[in-house]
Amino acid sequence: MLLAGLISGSAAAATPPTVAVFPLELYDTSGEGPRPDQERRLRMLDAELLARLAESARYAPVAAQLPEGTPEIRNCNRCDVKAAARLGASFALSGVVHKISSLILTLTLVLREVPSGEARHVWRADFRGNTDESWQHALSWMLRHRVLAAPEPVP
Repeated sequence: MLLAGLISGSAAAATPPTVAVFPLELYDTSGEGPRPDQERRLRMLDAELLARLAESARYAPVAAQLPEGTPEIRNCNRCDVKAAARLGASFALSGVVHKISSLILTLTLVLREVPSGEARHVWRADFRGNTDESWQHALSWMLRHRVLAAPEPVP
């Protein structure tokens, strides 16, 4: 009986929860206006986030999109959770880069449970510099020290 429990327990542990990963958004309060390089950086981080989550085998990430015309995730009353539910995901992962100035930025990721919408984790990392390297470093640090270091979520 103990062996049967170990086998079923390890089989359950081998199936990571599905996470609907939404494109990162930019919240720019710097007054500098939109820049194409920042949009490119967001998409670069999206690709890295999906790849690193998949490599970890801790999550089964699925690239997700909101329906056309939906407001930003931070303003849409948990529309990400509803979209994640339609994909059959256990969690919704969304994020925002808040650009305060060209020097001061913050990356925030939120992992919400589906269907309740309860925030299971909120991770933040302040970073300096509006460059490819600083954005990549912020995400890499957050994944290494927060997202993949946090206790595993239970679907």
